[in-house]
Amino acid sequence: MPPADTKNAFGYTLIIPPGWARIPLREGTQDAVKRIVDEAAERVSADLPKDKVADARMELYRRLNSSVKEAQRRDGVDLYLPVEPMHGYLVAASIVVAKLDTGLRDGVGRQDVLRQLLADSDDSEPVEVDGAAGLRKERTMPADPEKGADAPSKHVEYVVPVPSSSESPASPASSASSASSGGDAGWVVVSFTTLGDGNPEGDFTEILVELFDAVMTTFRWRTE
Repeated sequence: MPPADTKNAFGYTLIIPPGWARIPLREGTQDAVKRIVDEAAERVSADLPKDKVADARMELYRRLNSSVKEAQRRDGVDLYLPVEPMHGYLVAASIVVAKLDTGLRDGVGRQDVLRQLLADSDDSEPVEVDGAAGLRKERTMPADPEKGADAPSKHVEYVVPVPSSSESPASPASSASSASSGGDAGWVVVSFTTLGDGNPEGDFTEILVELFDAVMTTFRWRTE
């Protein structure tokens, strides 16, 4: 499967790695889930008895829908998951793109918010995404079985303001989404989570983080 240039609900494109799939979270969700399950069942059908394939389909449906519900709980609009093995292993990872429509108080600009977010968090750093100033936050989360997290995980987030139609066309980030309007157009949060190989500080986990950072270099606002 070649890398896919995906076009999404509120006006962005993202090139995802081979073996990953997109699940839209606002419409067409179950169609996408069914397509992933069908393709996975086709890959294993030659090696498993029919009853085992049926069991595998049901288990995959359950896991995908669990991931979908969690991403929707986080205001996600798109969920990306690895659906094919990487070097023989199916990677435990996900990317969630969420759009937060948060208004700003009078006299408070989005750059003020970014500066405050950076000041409040030791694990954040400034980044640029398609010409727009944002921040990147990386942290390791401990296991929390009560919340369904049986193992520690690595989390990386990019937070970027959505360009508004009131911004100058000459701005590097001026290719605003169709959902944008004048003033505060909200924020995009792109979150990556992985268990890696079980060690959130290990080399394999770091490779996956680097892969996500590479994916984020392809993020572009879509001009309608």
